Amino acid sequence: MASILALTRNNKRDSKRNKAQTNRSSSGSIRIIGGQWRGRKLPVRYAQGLRPTTDRTKETLFNWLMHDTTDAVCLDLFAGSGSLGFEALSRYARTVTLVEKDAANARQLQTNLATLNLSAQQATVIQQDALQVLPTLGEQYDLIFIDPPFHQGLAEQALALIQQHKVLKHDGLLYIETESELADIGTQFQLQQLKQKSTGQVAYGLWCLSAD
Repeated sequence: MASILALTRNNKRDSKRNKAQTNRSSSGSIRIIGGQWRGRKLPVRYAQGLRPTTDRTKETLFNWLMHDTTDAVCLDLFAGSGSLGFEALSRYARTVTLVEKDAANARQLQTNLATLNLSAQQATVIQQDALQVLPTLGEQYDLIFIDPPFHQGLAEQALALIQQHKVLKHDGLLYIETESELADIGTQFQLQQLKQKSTGQVAYGLWCLSAD
């Protein structure tokens, strides 16, 4: 009997340990690195294909955007953790629209917006496929973040729709983060490259509409 009780207790401990490990592996956090919420951490879910932009990459990007974020109307496609959108809001963007297909991720974005006491006029979450949303927006943006899951052709499709439906303002900026082999992706859409960097398997850059 004693050995059976000991086995039962061990099974319960293993079950609790496995549950705790599962909870830790399914959640994490992102850190806002600049602006009014500098150093603030926000919870995120770990989901398949979710790849938050690293702090180092964000620092480089927002140094590039030093004079372009304040009062900007922004669109964060494939928002995921919302890392880029929240960083823009911290740096006084006028408004950010976050588009996220995954329902649980979208709910977490809404929760984080509420945590930061942001109104619907400042930030909106659209829980829908980004490629379906783009033709329906009816608005032009100063700054668009494109950081989709890799190896699915999503960046190319998004750029085609942005061009077709004139989603970017004439003097607007596009941030594109892709697989390193797609570093020159903007050229096929008549975009002008302003900045470009690569880190390992990731390429990221800042683009604008060609003067031509």
